[in-house]
Amino acid sequence: MTYQINSNYLEKYASDYAGIVCDGYFSSKQYITGQDIIKLTSSTQVNFFVIKRLFELWQEELENLKSNPYFDYRDIAVHEALTQFMNVLSRRIKVEKEHLMPLIESAVQQAIILATDPVGYYQSEIEKAPVGKINEYLKENKKYYKWHDRVVSFLIDKAGFGHDKGEYLRAISANYQAVNDSLESENLLLATLGDVKAFNLDAYRQSDEQVIPASQPSTKEPSTEGSFFDQMDEVQPTSIQKEEVKVEERVEAELKESPAPVTSSFSSNGSGLNANALKSKFATESYPGMKGVIGELSDSLAINQRFMFTKELFDGNSDLLTHALKSIDECHNFNEAIQLVNARYVNELHWETETEPVQEFLLLVYRKFDGE
Repeated sequence: MTYQINSNYLEKYASDYAGIVCDGYFSSKQYITGQDIIKLTSSTQVNFFVIKRLFELWQEELENLKSNPYFDYRDIAVHEALTQFMNVLSRRIKVEKEHLMPLIESAVQQAIILATDPVGYYQSEIEKAPVGKINEYLKENKKYYKWHDRVVSFLIDKAGFGHDKGEYLRAISANYQAVNDSLESENLLLATLGDVKAFNLDAYRQSDEQVIPASQPSTKEPSTEGSFFDQMDEVQPTSIQKEEVKVEERVEAELKESPAPVTSSFSSNGSGLNANALKSKFATESYPGMKGVIGELSDSLAINQRFMFTKELFDGNSDLLTHALKSIDECHNFNEAIQLVNARYVNELHWETETEPVQEFLLLVYRKFDGE
């Protein structure tokens, strides 16, 4: 799917976003390392697209060295020494503000394109793959795809695809149609950018001045062996990895689901959760083991809670959970927090509000603001 988009808005937004991030980070530091880039913003996809661009530059540097006609880079000793040198270099990422700015700008633009047009983005990745090495390219870059990765991940090591680029392009489009209903909402993905600067999806799609093709170029602790980029497979925004669900099973499960019951937890007009009803409920019930008021939600979840909320409430996307917790932490009271939950998550993610995961999540929110 290709959208008629406002290129001026996209470029201005990415520039403003990068400026805010860099001004904040470099107010007390002179440069940033690879490990710090991984957690630079609350949008995991933006962070990993910055790393992806550094990986591409790292590969280009290696190819430039090998292109020198005066030395034998096919010699085993030279190859081993060069590999060790490049691995050491990759673990010494050190980027100053003026060089990080364009990397973030490109990463933000690519993340927005991926969120709103996954078919176009992943088809552009196929177009960039070296001739005859599409599978190798996707396998090498899969660790950088954090949004809508199911659209393309099924193609990796898929028997029968060979080297036919057209077959890959058609397969991505067909697979998107099959998994579309189970993909994360573009609104929720783009909301993770809002911790830095709110993104206006209507403004982005409003103009018909220019169509930007998705093929526009994108731009654990460190180990002592291997490259920094090899470690990206091990890095997760949390300890929870997104659960793989077969499309057929997901569709069947959704068909069996009944509409969420309208109970006292909802407002009288059915528009969402009722903050006052929830406060009355939680104030009169006893919860063994609870310690009363808690601090930052983003730091207070037990491992089992983080797993349950990620799987049951946030469609397997731990990035969305992390963003939700931080957004709620910034609210001033329980009513404001419930308004936020209603606006962003209840309808968007089809929460059945009387289920145990939802009630436990709301209880934690209540405990944060207890005694307000």
